[in-house]
Amino acid sequence: MLDSLIGLILVYGPWLIFGIVALESMGVPLPGETTLVGAALLANNTDRLDIVSIVAAATGGAIVGDSIGYAIGRLVGLPLLQKYGHHFRLNAGRLLIGRYLFFQYGGAVVFFGRFIALLRMFAAPLAGAGGMPWRRFLLFNVAGGVCWACTFGFGAYAVGAEVHRISGGLSAAAFILFVVAGLGFSRVIRRYEPMLLRRATEALSDHQ
Repeated sequence: MLDSLIGLILVYGPWLIFGIVALESMGVPLPGETTLVGAALLANNTDRLDIVSIVAAATGGAIVGDSIGYAIGRLVGLPLLQKYGHHFRLNAGRLLIGRYLFFQYGGAVVFFGRFIALLRMFAAPLAGAGGMPWRRFLLFNVAGGVCWACTFGFGAYAVGAEVHRISGGLSAAAFILFVVAGLGFSRVIRRYEPMLLRRATEALSDHQ
């Protein structure tokens, strides 16, 4: 699978990154962050990829995908998420947690949701379904997309440059390290789901 992803990145470059990140931001379970990091690491080992184009593509995909996700949430609202969310691991409890986090923190959920695997796919639809004003959403959407793409894109590129200086063969190990770190962070988030669900139930029941 890793070899296939690397091959696709080398063939389609920024277009693939834009598409995968955009689809993930709309709610499709695709490895947007993994693709960005992998492309940034590969940019140190080939002249077929440019790090600026990679980061720009990821930024554009994040902003466009989130905007479409917001529009979907605004148009169809919570009923669609409640009916089909389980196909994307968005069960009733996680939906309630997402609504609670959005209700409590608003724009911060849109911004920091870009960095959290559990929220990255659903922050924008929840913002739309929750009636967040478009201009305010756009502000946090753009800020989050730019910061996320620059942090993981240029960050992975810098790590890749150092790894390549020591030994070009370690680039694959750095790629796997980023993937494992992302999975570990997701497990930490899931660990606190029961507590968040309890708080969400109490808070939202008081505002119904």
